[in-house]
Amino acid sequence: MSIESTVLNMAKAARAAAKEIARCSSDRKNTVLIKIADTLEQKASFIREENRKDLIGAREKGLSNAMIDRLTVSDAVIKSMADGLREVAVLEDPVGALGRSRIRPNGLQVSKMRIPLGVIGIIYESRPNVTIDAAGLCLKAGNAVILRGGSEAFHSNQALAGIISDVLSASGLPGDVVQVIPVTDRDAVKTLLAQEECIDLIIPRGGEGLIRFVVENSKIPVLKHYKGVCHAYVDESANLQMAEDICFNAKVQRPGVCNALETLLVNASEAEAFLPRMGERFMKAGVEIRGCAETCRILPDAVAADESDWPAEYLDLVLAVKIVTDMEEAMSHISRYSSNHTETIITSDYHRARRFLREVDSSVVIVNASTRFNDGGQLGLGAEIGISTSKLHAFGPMGLEELTTTKFVVMGDGQIRN
Repeated sequence: MSIESTVLNMAKAARAAAKEIARCSSDRKNTVLIKIADTLEQKASFIREENRKDLIGAREKGLSNAMIDRLTVSDAVIKSMADGLREVAVLEDPVGALGRSRIRPNGLQVSKMRIPLGVIGIIYESRPNVTIDAAGLCLKAGNAVILRGGSEAFHSNQALAGIISDVLSASGLPGDVVQVIPVTDRDAVKTLLAQEECIDLIIPRGGEGLIRFVVENSKIPVLKHYKGVCHAYVDESANLQMAEDICFNAKVQRPGVCNALETLLVNASEAEAFLPRMGERFMKAGVEIRGCAETCRILPDAVAADESDWPAEYLDLVLAVKIVTDMEEAMSHISRYSSNHTETIITSDYHRARRFLREVDSSVVIVNASTRFNDGGQLGLGAEIGISTSKLHAFGPMGLEELTTTKFVVMGDGQIRN
């Protein structure tokens, strides 16, 4: 069978399966999620063996140690995947929830009901745990999902998808609720992105190159973020010890992720007091500072920044630093260079904090805390399927509710329109 036929058949099967999972009760979905979690642990040796094939291939291709680390499925990773499914099982099911009702003058009762999106396509790289995370969230939200993982994780993803499909079938639900595309050819992605009659939403997870490829080739709406150019602004009223701790955590704790700090903006009135200690702490941690001219004057070891540094997502121990005259300049800089991902202000001034929250146009805006909190688990969603910097229909971390939409429901008792 050709790649086109394979993907088309999968899309049609997913559309049919979506109708069944959409009307599945919360209790039944939760039971299935727990059964999948139990089965993952029971079949740990099989999963590790399939993962070993991917690891051998990765080493033969010369993939980096960091990439191989993300690809590795250990017993601890399997337990984490299983525990994640159990956590999703206890989350409140958004499907069927009714919002605020309004009574119209004619007596009609109007409200909105949460419903599944339908069929979701997810295209991602490397980490096999994404297969389980995405499948669990989509299933709980009443959606069917077609997954296309990276070629480097092919055997791992096929093994995990097979386990999910077997549990679904044994539970009396269509195994096609969760499918993984069984070929590595990139043409499969292009074919998937053309299935607008069967697929309702595409979510890409990976590097900027992958996401731009998806956006440029998709006929289906795409929820995405290209990159995370996250800012911290140290205000003139900031507690400098707090600012130091927040900025250090945001940059150093895990520099290779999208919610890590990439640009630090410092109010000029605090620069002389703040930057020497902050700069010393960063440099001891191996952070290279690329600063404006005034930053380089205060921190002689800093490298002079150029224009390309302000919109850069380093994903490394590199930080752009700029001294600004006031919050107005800080917000102007953020507006120009931000990727609308995450921004934080460190301040003790209530009114400036409120203004920053109101006017900065990013998916998560924070006062007096690290940018690293832009994460579904950290924000109380239980889990996330990614972070969207699009505004339709989700903005920020996407949890269960973001994998649903709403429809109007109207209750009457015989009303007719004049």
